[in-house]
Amino acid sequence: MSNKTINIPLGSQHISLLEPVRFKFECENEKIIGVDSDVGFVHRGIEKACTTKFKFDSIGYVVARVCGLCAITHSLSYSVAIEKLIGAEVSKKAKYLRILLLELDRIHSHMLCLSHTCENAGFEAMFMRMMGDRELIMEIQELLTGNRVQFDFISIGGVNRDLDAQMAKQITEKLKIVKEKVLSYIDEFTNNWSLSLKFKGIGTLTLDEAYRFNAIGPLARASGLNIDVRNEIDYLPYNEIGFKMQTHSDGDINARNIVRLNELLNSIEMCNNIIEGLPEGEIFTKAKGKPNGESIVRFEAPRGELMYYVKGNGKAILERVRIKTPTFACIPAFSHIFVGQDYADAPAILASFDPCLSCTAK
Repeated sequence: MSNKTINIPLGSQHISLLEPVRFKFECENEKIIGVDSDVGFVHRGIEKACTTKFKFDSIGYVVARVCGLCAITHSLSYSVAIEKLIGAEVSKKAKYLRILLLELDRIHSHMLCLSHTCENAGFEAMFMRMMGDRELIMEIQELLTGNRVQFDFISIGGVNRDLDAQMAKQITEKLKIVKEKVLSYIDEFTNNWSLSLKFKGIGTLTLDEAYRFNAIGPLARASGLNIDVRNEIDYLPYNEIGFKMQTHSDGDINARNIVRLNELLNSIEMCNNIIEGLPEGEIFTKAKGKPNGESIVRFEAPRGELMYYVKGNGKAILERVRIKTPTFACIPAFSHIFVGQDYADAPAILASFDPCLSCTAK
């Protein structure tokens, strides 16, 4: 059979692609031999608006609208950047509550990713089951913050709502159910050939390639790269609440699934530890002054390192706000992984990346 080269677009609208990114694959028969990508479909000008339309003390609520899946990480990253510039003190209790929401965000984001992985494998029943189970986490977030998606929980100097004993009891009960659900997912992903095992060896990113393409988040950890911002920062006490980095060595679709499943269990454990050991104290300390100078803050969003750069000049309107998102950093690795794979596996590979273009094309 003679080789035939054809260009095939995937996105920005596609049945298996839930994000507005466009990939153009150059295929030789069934094999992908070249990849081009375009992520500029949903640019909203948020960074520009933050330095022209809003005062610095409102921007935390603006950047929470960058993305619905990691809204807490965006608002926290910005708030901490401002707190560093104005010297604001944050209580230990507020820091614990911030971590609680960060990890709940990670749980519902990973569950969404894994459910889409099931859908791309043709496992519709598992997709519907996981999306239904995810509602338990959404209910916890609503109980804590008053909202299901855009929480507006973080503020400069602390958090906006406290956790009482009755809420803590309800959350613990729901987390217990979620943990049982996750353990059943692990059983399915470990033993069900059609769901995950058939993807062993597909979409592989080696450890050397993870280093070379500067991969981050679950994508990097599934290749054996020990990188997680939660293990590096000192302004949130992750070392006190049972954080354990989850890695794998295979670097394929199945490995990325397993890393996310194990992170779900660790996040649930951390949430329980926070509720059981929540310190006494205030949840908010009023901050004074206007930001003057530059600060850079890094947090581990569900997809990897989220970085905020903020520059103030002593005025209410900031001079610069720059957001570097995880998906943007991983695009070179994404494009590389596709090369040499069968085009039929592209949807499953893409789902295992868990891309977020709302963050990337902010």
